[in-house]
Amino acid sequence: MARTVSRLLADSLEAHDVDIIYCVPGESYLGLTDALADKNSIQLVVCRHEGGAAFMAVADGRLRDRAGVAVVSRGPGLANAMVAVHSAFHDATPLVLLVGQVERKDFGRMALQEQNYSRLLSDITKLVIEVNEPETASEAIARAFHVAESGLPGPVAVILPEDLFDEVTDAPVDLPRPKVHGGARAEDLDRLAAMIEAAERPLIYVGGAMAADAVADPSAFGDLVRFAEEWVVPISPTHRRPALFDAAHPNYGGYVGIRIPAAQIGEMKKADLLVSLGERLTDTVSQAYSFPSAPVPQLPLVHVFPDPNEVGRVWRPDLGIAANPLAVLRGLLARGRPAGAEKRRGWVEGLNAVHRKLMAPEWLPTTDGVNFAAVVCEIAKHLAPDAAVTSDAGNFSSFLHRYIGFRPGQSFLSSVVGAMGAGVPMAVAACLRDRNRQVVGFCGDGGALMTGNELATARMYGVNPIIVVSDNKSYGTISMHHIVRYPGRPYNAATDLRNPDFAAWARSFGAEGITISSEAEVGAKVAEAFAVRDRPVVLHVHSSAVQMSAWRRKNA
Repeated sequence: MARTVSRLLADSLEAHDVDIIYCVPGESYLGLTDALADKNSIQLVVCRHEGGAAFMAVADGRLRDRAGVAVVSRGPGLANAMVAVHSAFHDATPLVLLVGQVERKDFGRMALQEQNYSRLLSDITKLVIEVNEPETASEAIARAFHVAESGLPGPVAVILPEDLFDEVTDAPVDLPRPKVHGGARAEDLDRLAAMIEAAERPLIYVGGAMAADAVADPSAFGDLVRFAEEWVVPISPTHRRPALFDAAHPNYGGYVGIRIPAAQIGEMKKADLLVSLGERLTDTVSQAYSFPSAPVPQLPLVHVFPDPNEVGRVWRPDLGIAANPLAVLRGLLARGRPAGAEKRRGWVEGLNAVHRKLMAPEWLPTTDGVNFAAVVCEIAKHLAPDAAVTSDAGNFSSFLHRYIGFRPGQSFLSSVVGAMGAGVPMAVAACLRDRNRQVVGFCGDGGALMTGNELATARMYGVNPIIVVSDNKSYGTISMHHIVRYPGRPYNAATDLRNPDFAAWARSFGAEGITISSEAEVGAKVAEAFAVRDRPVVLHVHSSAVQMSAWRRKNA
């Protein structure tokens, strides 16, 4: 059937179960937006900044068993989106980014906004596909989704010259390729089972690749609980993946985020075996390469990760398994409950006791603003069992991980690699993916003014997240680093901020704006925010800068 490349691309996206595409419109791909106008099955969401659009697509890829999709124009459009592409690459999140390009006859002339995208994106994508012939357009879409979603997920860019869209081709739609799932060798599973069975103090990390498996198969959460209970092992979700295991379960071994408290890491270092299921292992999770120490760990290490190039790249594991972590987990469960598992009961209970003590809803008063702990603890009381929580990067997020007891059924969306600007767009995307779901997004005053304009997108498409802005009038994380590295030296000139009235700012979008200025107001104002149903809410919290994080104060 003869059709334009634009129609072929739209049909190909539909065949790959794409139902939402995020964009900022650009002349370099007008042919595609024209064709999508006839696709009732695909909603084109027009955003206010390409960074916001791409972060929304990243969130969408995290929420469903398909790659999220964004389309951006050439040059500046792609440059604006690159922060989210970088996040998707480091976070192993499937993303297909469609990029307009100059006309083919102008290649190499430095035409308006022309760039070499294969070179530009080589370090932050799994693959860059340049489509220069009409016959290969649908094949490129199929390959992009296959590469983005298979093995270790990640971003793939498809480059589409402007003059290609109106050409006619009789090439058929290339249908989705079957997913490939990696499994472990039987002898590796036998060895892993024996190592855990022999260990008296094993520690089990679960990370991003396990999260991806759980999106594809929600029964993974139950399998993880069964493994913890039958094998009597502690389960510790890693950085920005707190919803992988129920924080109230007695086998919860503590959250392994950035700079975890001394009491927790001190207890964890008593482990005699570390099994990393689906966690890449980074400087963040390893506490600056100190646990496990790099390159030679101070305890036996088993690293299970889908990418064989990652296993052994930094650390020397005693056992490396390049496989989907869920397949490994189920292989262990198939072997049945090991003998002597009860010897680990005291170890599990000890770790859990540290975790529960650290999560206790306790905080010290502050005089320069509200201790953000009070707000987070109150919000935790209102979170639905299936709530989606999003977070920007910054020290304020430490309060979420300390005081919110996440559980399976809830979602947590953020930039694992720590890019600012993710919080508000991801909240909007979560609402668009499920309009009946409760969505609460957290950001600092810095991140709020990077991509907070996507409140306009929320209003345009009738979705209503609650956005909580922690306003301590500072780039707080950087202030903390400066104080730690250069004690006694001035730092304010490089980190202080002058902010708008965020409640008034919210009302200018047509959202509800609510301000918290004292701890006495927290209960009533949080309840007021959750009572609003017909518009987005911005909860503007005048937060303490002295309470730099959930664990650290200035001069303390």
